[in-house]
Amino acid sequence: MTTLALSMIVRDAAAFLGACLESVQPVVNEIYIADTGSTDDTVQIAKRFGARVSSIPWTNNFAEARNRALQDITTDWVLSLDADEQLDTQAPRQIRELLAKGSAAGFAVTIRNYVLSLDERVWDRAATPNDGLLPSAAKYPAFVEHENIRLFRRDPRIYFVGRVHESVGPRIQDLNQKISPANFFIHHFGLASDAETRARKNNFYRELGRQKIREMPDKAQAYLELGIVELDNFRNFPEALALFQRACELNPRLGVAWFFTGVTLVKLRRFFDALDALLHAEKYGHGTALVAETRADALYNLNRVAEACKSYSLALRRDPASLSLQSKLALAEVRSGQAVPGLERLRRALRKSPTAAELHDRLILALVSLNRLSEAATAAEQKLSSIPHPEAKDFLRAASLCQKAGRSDRCAALLQNGLLAFPEHALLRQALRELASGSAPATPHPATSLDH
Repeated sequence: MTTLALSMIVRDAAAFLGACLESVQPVVNEIYIADTGSTDDTVQIAKRFGARVSSIPWTNNFAEARNRALQDITTDWVLSLDADEQLDTQAPRQIRELLAKGSAAGFAVTIRNYVLSLDERVWDRAATPNDGLLPSAAKYPAFVEHENIRLFRRDPRIYFVGRVHESVGPRIQDLNQKISPANFFIHHFGLASDAETRARKNNFYRELGRQKIREMPDKAQAYLELGIVELDNFRNFPEALALFQRACELNPRLGVAWFFTGVTLVKLRRFFDALDALLHAEKYGHGTALVAETRADALYNLNRVAEACKSYSLALRRDPASLSLQSKLALAEVRSGQAVPGLERLRRALRKSPTAAELHDRLILALVSLNRLSEAATAAEQKLSSIPHPEAKDFLRAASLCQKAGRSDRCAALLQNGLLAFPEHALLRQALRELASGSAPATPHPATSLDH
């Protein structure tokens, strides 16, 4: 009989571990967990599921820790998961089918990373509306998929490589063995964790990325990885740009590095330079929807809206299901004089995903650009009632638009509702005082530019 073990490294994972281990129980024969210093109930939870738990020192090296967790495994195959992941409910059956064939040394598994917005991106992958495949993940509006080799043969020659962003893939490739696509999903919840947890992880990955560059100063991939951390997690655009440019110098044909150079240049509002970098991305094989979208964002911000429409349309041909792209194209259409089809496209997108805040924002912006302030005010109120967690700025915007549309009574009510949700918010209090004194509240409108 073909046997399978789960191998994990964990630390203070009590909040997630039970659900993770429950998801694998129908398919694994053994569970091996290496604990790197938990102070919560992680070890006790693992033992309740029959796991063999060992304590290992943490040396700021994920590959080293994962390889320590592999040492005592004797099964035919290994499944590698993190504590904040779960197998899909259909995965046990699908894994058994894969192992019965057994023609590859490793399987590249699709991982669904749940995120808090349709506009989010993980590396160079765009978000997709949540299709409800996992009922317990229904509260998340979107996910971003990527692939990683998480199921592989137990073989002493196959081990993890890389201090951070570690993988067994390089070893399987060095051995000239086969990697096949898997037929199951892993669900990952770590990217939708609370702000404090994300901040702690971001600082941790930043330091590991810096160590990796010191160890691999000639590897373009190391600069690319740290650049993404600086860009996405710290919004340190000048440092991110320097890292991406160094990656391009080390490997001029690395299309993804040119793509992120373009993204960062858009953030820095260097739109002409961004267009040049994105041409290099396409030239070197990175012809993705996100490249076309970023190019369109640059063109839109240069007020070249007709060209932006063409580039958004190209992006949509590459990713037809993207509601975020639909909304950006619609806004560009409105700005280029195609108000009727643009607004209809926006409203169709919202009907498909009524809780997506960014879709509401683009409809509001489109109506403001057409000076249809009463409709914009209605749209802003609709956003408040539709999205799960309105922010203070949403109440301020709705109130401002109601005031400008001549609906002062609604303006006051919205500011009061905002203060109920955010009682200490200074701008809400100021706006309500200004309204009471008879002056128009100095509250924000939607931005007029598009940021990637």
